[in-house]
Amino acid sequence: MGDSVVMVSLYPEFPQSVMSSVASCGEFVFLMDRSGSMSNTRIRSAKDTLLLLLKSLPMGCYFNIYGFGSRYEHIFPKSVEYTQQTMEEALKSVEQIQANLGGTAILEPLKHIYSQPCIPSQPRQLFVFTDGEVGNTKEVIDLVKKNSDSHRCFSFGIGEGASSALINGMAKEGGGHAQFITGTDRMQAKVMQSLRFALQPTVVDFSVTWDLPKEVSVTVLSPPITALFQGQRSLIYAQLTGQSSEAAEGCVTVKYSLAGHPSENQLHFSLRPAEDTGLTVHRLGARTLIRSLELEERESRGQQDGEVKKKLVRLSVQSGVSSSFTAFIAVNKDNSRVIQGPLVRRNIPTPMTQRFGSVLLGHPRMIGSPMEMCSIPDTYGKKEGNLRCGGYAKKAHGGQRLFYRTRCRQEEQTAAADHLNARIALLKQPPRDPFMHLVSLQKASGSWLLDPDLATALGKTSEQVEKIKPRTANSEVWATILALVWLHAFKVDAKDEWEFLAMKAASWIHAQNAPCVSECVESGNVLLGCGIKKEDLGL
Repeated sequence: MGDSVVMVSLYPEFPQSVMSSVASCGEFVFLMDRSGSMSNTRIRSAKDTLLLLLKSLPMGCYFNIYGFGSRYEHIFPKSVEYTQQTMEEALKSVEQIQANLGGTAILEPLKHIYSQPCIPSQPRQLFVFTDGEVGNTKEVIDLVKKNSDSHRCFSFGIGEGASSALINGMAKEGGGHAQFITGTDRMQAKVMQSLRFALQPTVVDFSVTWDLPKEVSVTVLSPPITALFQGQRSLIYAQLTGQSSEAAEGCVTVKYSLAGHPSENQLHFSLRPAEDTGLTVHRLGARTLIRSLELEERESRGQQDGEVKKKLVRLSVQSGVSSSFTAFIAVNKDNSRVIQGPLVRRNIPTPMTQRFGSVLLGHPRMIGSPMEMCSIPDTYGKKEGNLRCGGYAKKAHGGQRLFYRTRCRQEEQTAAADHLNARIALLKQPPRDPFMHLVSLQKASGSWLLDPDLATALGKTSEQVEKIKPRTANSEVWATILALVWLHAFKVDAKDEWEFLAMKAASWIHAQNAPCVSECVESGNVLLGCGIKKEDLGL
């Protein structure tokens, strides 16, 4: 902690000529976790995400979708070309997706994907979504690493229970990027950012060299950088050991190759900071090294005589950065003594949820709690083989018995639960989001059709949309411009999610050589009550 530590921030900008030349190719494979824990909101969000991804893919690429749990399924036997027909077929399958495949066994579907031959001139991009962890993390990561030359892996951890070691390890070894989706994060925005990275060319031959005075040595604290993306910051921490003169300078050089074009950047820096900046950068560097050591210790499984653990603990204590083997403790500031005493247990009451029973569904034999009193015909009490219930029974008026039921015939219980779940799902189903409705209507080419569904998504009637359309305008061009105007006017906060859709739409309009684009934009503004300019739409 007494040495100097430097932090190098890489924020690359690639030439536009290189970026646009490779944006229309690739094989995109989406591997979605469909284990039981992905139910309800997570699987709905996953379906919306797949919808956005399928609508955003460039024409001419290839794609496939896999679902995995205890077993795995795929929509197509092998990746298919992206067309209107294959997109529609995939969307029908996505609509039927459920979290019904059991556990989280990711290794077998990965093996199947890697066994498929790569498509010439279509670089493979693998997107992996999971909300859990697996017992064979190292084996999964090693498999990704073994196939890293043939693809890039973009991983997404959904929820707080997702394994950071699995998600980060797959992305690191696969030369991709890791994302974690927790709390109120929208999965769609983060996934579209990764799609943007996947459409960028791969950076190869990446190297970092240091030019320092001979009395100063450098120790890099960060793991090697395996991927570099435009618009994505990467950090390198290094420790400088040794004394130098007041005016001494160092130089760091970054080299890489992008689509056959070599690049080189140099940065000169003073070895003597202008002022005392404290230990913030030291602790950030220590944290990076601690995470690397934790991964090394986990992979070795303690087989290195505990040397990695000892080094990890020593570094954690020196830097004041917690690790998996250390923890902060409470200290009394007055006497500098560790606070002793047993842990105090505090019980926090949880709110009671309303139990559902016969009132909600009008079902006379619905069990709403473990001990529920319910009235059933006397014939059930006589036929012990039909009811199979236990508990105290007492003769009641009207030829019925009152049972304090403790268990019920299995098939009756299952049928009742299924009926209830179906009703609850129907009641809870939110109205269709206009944005996702509009997205679902876009064709693979990027255009929209002029039909009642589009009018509904825009919040208008078919008569309103038809009445204001310029006379000479093509209906499909008019519809596509309307959709673009609506996105730019009312969904600017979600631009990261629809940016690729809008680019496809603008490219399609350009290809039509339509004569009245300006008139369509003006009429669209009048209809929707906004003031979007033609230039804003990329037209």
